[in-house]
Amino acid sequence: MEMDPRVILGPSGVISRSDIRADLERHGQDPETLDLGSNMMLYMVHRYLPAPPVSPTATLSLAGASWVPDGVDRISRLPDVVLLDIISRLPAKDAARTAALASRWRPLWRSAPLTLVDSHMLPDGGASGPFIIGAPSPRAVTASVSSALAAHPGPFRFVHLTCSNMDEHLGEMARWIDTLVAKGVKDLVFVNRPWPIDLRLPATLFSCASLTRLYLGVWRLPDTAAVPRGARFPNLLELGLCMTVMEDRDLAFMLERSPVLEFLLIMWSQSGVRLRLVSQSLRCLQLALTCLQYIDVVDAPRLERLFQWETVPRAEPTPPGKKKRSSSIKIGRAPNLRVMGYLQPGGQELGISDTVIVAGSKEKVVPSVQILAMEVQFGVRSAVKKVPGFLRCFPNLETLHVHSPLISEEPTGKVNLKFWQEDGPIKCVVQSMKKVFFYEFQGSRSEVAFLKFIAERGRVLEQMVVVVAEECFSPGDDGLNAKLKPLTGAKWNNKSCKLQLFKSPLTDGGGGPAYCHQIACDFGFADPFDLQYYYKAERIPVS
Repeated sequence: MEMDPRVILGPSGVISRSDIRADLERHGQDPETLDLGSNMMLYMVHRYLPAPPVSPTATLSLAGASWVPDGVDRISRLPDVVLLDIISRLPAKDAARTAALASRWRPLWRSAPLTLVDSHMLPDGGASGPFIIGAPSPRAVTASVSSALAAHPGPFRFVHLTCSNMDEHLGEMARWIDTLVAKGVKDLVFVNRPWPIDLRLPATLFSCASLTRLYLGVWRLPDTAAVPRGARFPNLLELGLCMTVMEDRDLAFMLERSPVLEFLLIMWSQSGVRLRLVSQSLRCLQLALTCLQYIDVVDAPRLERLFQWETVPRAEPTPPGKKKRSSSIKIGRAPNLRVMGYLQPGGQELGISDTVIVAGSKEKVVPSVQILAMEVQFGVRSAVKKVPGFLRCFPNLETLHVHSPLISEEPTGKVNLKFWQEDGPIKCVVQSMKKVFFYEFQGSRSEVAFLKFIAERGRVLEQMVVVVAEECFSPGDDGLNAKLKPLTGAKWNNKSCKLQLFKSPLTDGGGGPAYCHQIACDFGFADPFDLQYYYKAERIPVS
């Protein structure tokens, strides 16, 4: 009898796919929704994977040019180093076909660094997107990958494997990894097609010293307790873990054995994130769509950016009568941390462990942070009351981004201007804050009081952008101007500050803040939270 794959599904423990389908049927639901959910999960994983550097549908720059009249093959006269570079930029099938062009090309394919993308071997070249769960496994693609890896002597420039259900090809999986390690793969994307969603990745991968970038999806990480002590990633610069199952010690092991790692992405961790960060090289940390218990930045002298997007506090259910648990972020030694967000006052605790000297006195603050993003539920009084404490942790803040999400429960009390006035001065608001961006403004008095407080206290405030949620607009209703009047009529501390109002182009006001993980890790963007999507929307005149 064939054993059913086992998977981990949060606090409920281990359950099989067939059991889930049967349970759906018992409750009168369509069992096919399980595969629909799995496809959505896989779609999200693919969104976070690096794009292949080659495309089978790319347009050739000389495709429309007339052929040279004398018929001379001048390309073949180019030096080997140039031809090898050309071949390495072609999809694997096209690169192999260059051997048929002429005798000059025959030995070159085996000498050129290989770029292998398994989806390019599908009949449509991968144009239809991620392979759909429930369809037959593309065994021909799996066989083609095995042939290509065996035929090419290496090195492998880029290998992108996302099409195979590896539980059906355990032998191939082991041989693939052995080959990739032996032939020096530099850039590897390796995604298992569920089910199961917790298939153990062979520990052999940890001996791949040639890797500079590694993205893993839908795997259980190897038990690092059994990995040889000498295993390490001496050249790994970027690591992405997408929907993986991992023990705390496994993640700590990978960080410890990656001495030059600069970029770490954890997306949709199946087992939650409990991260104690000690790294002398990491510059950017991203957490997305995952259950976050805590981040403890112990010692990260090069860390410049720390992101969390659409994280939830904990996977464990809250016992009846108990206070809802929150996640925590603790900042220790991170002298170059400049960008943080989206912090969640009310759903998250913020701690500063290191004491610094500010104006001759000891304070627990992070003076290096200049750009901060927060997600604040202005209809929840307990969340808003935590905002001043968060802002006081960043005395040199220059740019503040605030997203105001719709709340599902009933409002728990408003916070008016008096609260902000009586809570005392906030140093960054008074002395350093130059730009404020407020997204999905819904017109509540709590929101207006917050913005008015900043406008009346901000000495160096230069720009305030308010993106108004679609819910604020209704035909024939001039309510928006009335809601904004306390702000537009306020006594602005800096008379030259520009107030800009935009109608939000987003139709789903209940969604999370706008975010782009590619921009987040691109240091060419000084402010990765300012996506400027609102500039394409309707401008609202300030009355």
